[in-house]
Amino acid sequence: MKRVHFTESYLLNPRHRVTVNLIGCGGTGSQMLTCLARLDVTLRGLGHPGLFVTLYDPDTVTESNVGRQLFSPADLGLNKAQCLVTRINAFFGNDWRAVPDAYPEDENLARREHMANITITCTDNVKSRLDLWKALKGVKAVRYADHTTPFYWMDFGNAQTSGQVVIGTVPRKIPQPESKRYEAVPSLRVVTRMVRYDRVKDEDSGPSCSLAEALSRQDLFINSTLAQLGCDILWKMFRHGMTEHSGLYLNLETMKVNPIMV
Repeated sequence: MKRVHFTESYLLNPRHRVTVNLIGCGGTGSQMLTCLARLDVTLRGLGHPGLFVTLYDPDTVTESNVGRQLFSPADLGLNKAQCLVTRINAFFGNDWRAVPDAYPEDENLARREHMANITITCTDNVKSRLDLWKALKGVKAVRYADHTTPFYWMDFGNAQTSGQVVIGTVPRKIPQPESKRYEAVPSLRVVTRMVRYDRVKDEDSGPSCSLAEALSRQDLFINSTLAQLGCDILWKMFRHGMTEHSGLYLNLETMKVNPIMV
């Protein structure tokens, strides 16, 4: 019997737009924002309320970002989050929000109003992931879900030519319908439960001084490919109400994608 995870029913029939916190808008995050905008348009076309995205990033656009990330020379010196959200809102007619600051990952600072139904991380360091998970799992359960109730955390990570996407459930269990066709899995492991990040030495590589230097760390299409594949998992969760995959591993050297099965 095939194992699947049925999407939290609240996200399929919400009373409002599904809220998304997108943390980081560099190589992967800038690509992911565009993918989410396309997903939003499609969902609304199918009668769903769509998405409301809040983008967090304290960094400014530099010359090394132009080309590999979705920025142009005209964007130099602008805050990344404000630049991208302004462009997306103008293009798609949205009212998404930009926060030109880091996400308040300290569990004492990350109050419920900072939470979203789906959190997506596209950050470079280990500590931010560990702190975020403490904040997410520290949110007290309430009887009725709303736009501040966290359900899923999707994380992106990559090296120069390889990377992974992992989506996990924030609550211990997401209620699953009875099924004679599938084995329903109520809990998906978040990335911090799959990788022992507490044993990984967190080294911040710092900003690149040129596009050539940036490409020596992350290849040209690794970020956009990961963003497309990750957003496809979200699309299937909304479109079909379930997923067989809780993530994937990508290797552009071998041109292989290996799924992480539920």
